[in-house]
Amino acid sequence: MKKIRVFCGGLLVALSTISTLSFADPVWIDVRTLSENLRNNIPGDIRISHSNIVREVTKLYPDKSTEIHLYDKTGGRSDIALSALEREGYEFVTNEGSIEEAKQKRGLN
Repeated sequence: MKKIRVFCGGLLVALSTISTLSFADPVWIDVRTLSENLRNNIPGDIRISHSNIVREVTKLYPDKSTEIHLYDKTGGRSDIALSALEREGYEFVTNEGSIEEAKQKRGLN
């Protein structure tokens, strides 16, 4: 826990205790196979097979408050990956469904 003081016009207006926050950009992960990713992908997103998700994410993003968005072909493998990451303690993981839905949510269509 961290204490934060909020100043407004030089005056202390709030003192609160909050959990450590992550202000990094959200992470988007394609959990499909390499061959699927090579045929159709979102540039800049990383690809980690759903079966390796915990091992790779804990190495790349050890902060459990990292915002993580998962997608695959239909959302099924993303659900498996989401459950594994939540069991590992990741707090902000979302299944975005298919790659097409992930593109649409980000205005990439």
